Amino acid sequence: MKFVGVDLHKQSITVCVMAKDDRQRKVLARRRFACCRSDLIRKFFEELGRFQVTVEATSNYEWFLLLVEDLADRCVLSHPKKLRVIAESKNKSDKVDAQVLAEFLLLDIMPEAWRPTPRVRQHRVLVRHRRWLDGRITSIKCKLRNKLAYYNADIAGLFTERGMHHLAGVAMSEADRFEVQQLQQELLLFTTQMEQTENQLREFARGGPLAEQEARAVLATIPQVGPVTVDAVLSELGDWRRFRSMKRVVAYAGLDPGHRESDRKVKRLSISKEGSRILRWAMIQAAWRLVNNSPRWKCIFENLKTNIGSRKKAIVGVARRLLCTMFAMLRDAQPYELVRAG
Repeated sequence: MKFVGVDLHKQSITVCVMAKDDRQRKVLARRRFACCRSDLIRKFFEELGRFQVTVEATSNYEWFLLLVEDLADRCVLSHPKKLRVIAESKNKSDKVDAQVLAEFLLLDIMPEAWRPTPRVRQHRVLVRHRRWLDGRITSIKCKLRNKLAYYNADIAGLFTERGMHHLAGVAMSEADRFEVQQLQQELLLFTTQMEQTENQLREFARGGPLAEQEARAVLATIPQVGPVTVDAVLSELGDWRRFRSMKRVVAYAGLDPGHRESDRKVKRLSISKEGSRILRWAMIQAAWRLVNNSPRWKCIFENLKTNIGSRKKAIVGVARRLLCTMFAMLRDAQPYELVRAG
């Protein structure tokens, strides 16, 4: 059995092939390919015989795994943050990185990353695109309001039909009017794209497997949690059954608080902010809606705020508890009224 480490970049890949003989590890081959020569890459792996291959979970790994996974006995996606030995190496190079990956795979100590299924990848593309569009729309609206504030002409309901008539009638300089017209065109474009994306997501949800349909139904029983939050949770968590505990789910969302201990003193640090940014954003937004509309969650928030002394930290605590509740609901297939997180 051969063990192959692949250091993948946008333009090239570096390959190191290793094997174990009489308890000794040895390098059998090293190669470097341009990424555009997929024919040569495929041919090289076809000639290896039986092999296992590993590559880091970078943004562009999928095309490589699709190219060779039918040839390999095993494909392993390595976790880049857990594989600190490469990041902290003083003699870092593509050649060294590929060999380290091959050795970790040979020794069976590779920290693995989860590889999303094709459906989860598609779901993430749509959800993340919607989030991007939402950010662009918000930015344009803020610029338009700022422009009107400059002329002391900002009004409530600016983005209604009446507000657009008001905007057209405000006297402003030729340059400012040009910018406003450009912003209005962008706003119309992104708003149209947002509607199309929402329709695409609804169509995507209708075509989901039974387990996903049940998960959507379960999460939808939470007050103030709508399709946007449900999509963010399901797309970013993927297969929630892979998480062994609530603690791991919280860490995946980057909502886990850090701490430092020294001389019997414990210093509380801010949350890690690692993992899924969209999941973290969705939880905090949903937490604010619950706090403003639910007496139970409002009480939790007020107690946290009193103990911590900060509104921002308190709402993060509520978001963390909400995510744990959602995970418990998914794990136990129970609606919100019956679930008990813990």
